[in-house]
Amino acid sequence: MAIDGSASENVLEYCPCYTPNALMRALIDRYIDAYNRKDVKAMLLTMHGDVVFENYTAGNLGLRTPGVEELRHLAESSRHLFSARRQTITAYHQDADTAYAQIFFEGTFAVDLPNGVRAGQSIAMNGRSEFRERDGLLIYIADHSD
Repeated sequence: MAIDGSASENVLEYCPCYTPNALMRALIDRYIDAYNRKDVKAMLLTMHGDVVFENYTAGNLGLRTPGVEELRHLAESSRHLFSARRQTITAYHQDADTAYAQIFFEGTFAVDLPNGVRAGQSIAMNGRSEFRERDGLLIYIADHSD
């Protein structure tokens, strides 16, 4: 019910508790929750069709996927690499149009990799992510690790 007593389907139009910053954080939390569950469909529900995903290691761009279909392919093809994985936001701040999250990542490999990593080995590392949104969906994600 809207403030004027009429029916309303959009609680956000009259609820002061949903600021743009809170909405962005909720969107990011939904994305990370889906990522942690390896639920590609739910992850993609947080993405704009024109989403760009970038992954940087030691400041160098190692991977870039333009568009939701390329990101879908990456997510589907890589989810088998870990038997378990978890991203946890350890710090968060936001400016006008970009959110920044310090991330702690931990995972257990499910397969042997060509670089010598063996199934069952664990990894834990700190990183950071940058997020932007358009039309209430994530339009840009950049993951950074050292």
